Amino acid sequence: MVDHAYADLTLAALYDSLNPWRPGDDFCLGLLREAGSVLDIGCGTGQLLRRARAGGHPGRLTGLDPAAAMLVQARRARPDVEWVLGDVRVRHWRPEFDLVMMTGHAFQELVADEEIRVCLRAARAALRDGGRFVFETRNPGARAWERWTPDRVHEITAPDGTPVRVWHETLGTGPERGRVRFTETYAGPYWPAPRSVHGVLRFLDAATLDGFLAEAGLTVAARYGDWDRAPLTPTSPEIITVARRA
Repeated sequence: MVDHAYADLTLAALYDSLNPWRPGDDFCLGLLREAGSVLDIGCGTGQLLRRARAGGHPGRLTGLDPAAAMLVQARRARPDVEWVLGDVRVRHWRPEFDLVMMTGHAFQELVADEEIRVCLRAARAALRDGGRFVFETRNPGARAWERWTPDRVHEITAPDGTPVRVWHETLGTGPERGRVRFTETYAGPYWPAPRSVHGVLRFLDAATLDGFLAEAGLTVAARYGDWDRAPLTPTSPEIITVARRA
């Protein structure tokens, strides 16, 4: 949920345990298998690209992430994938990818309007004719932040086999201009003290998303409210967007 937390090697090693394979990964893996070349923006530990390569994907797979510690995990697992440190500004993108994707709600890490614009322009620039840009954001109508409370504790296992408890807590009463601030706290039985990191996520409705997409020269080809391709409703958990160059 908070990629910048994973600049820490210890926390980065916990990422896959905290974020196990889910239906959204199956959805994106299906699209990935159809694409000859793929760019994963905010790839984290690269679970999707790693799974695709392990499954025999022969094409170009590129993962981009600003957290070096996350890419340490990715490179360790699959050195045969291109892992790039940084955000979309590290390269001048050319139309060379059949699929550009952002998973794990990475799009919500783009808090400022200009961050969104820069990312969308880069995604469009990287797409070949007929290529697709796929991303998801939590639907603000589902009010997911109301369930980020300290009593909802996730129990995971660290690489050394020790248990780690993780919980989230929303700061304030809710979104402020669409932005939700929260903490993510980790505690282990042998840690001297819990470790907390602060995060901010932006919640955008479909109409606002579409405005940003159009401004970047992208158009919506498909829109879903959940990973089973159900239509988007006011309370759907997700806003899943498949976009193409306009």
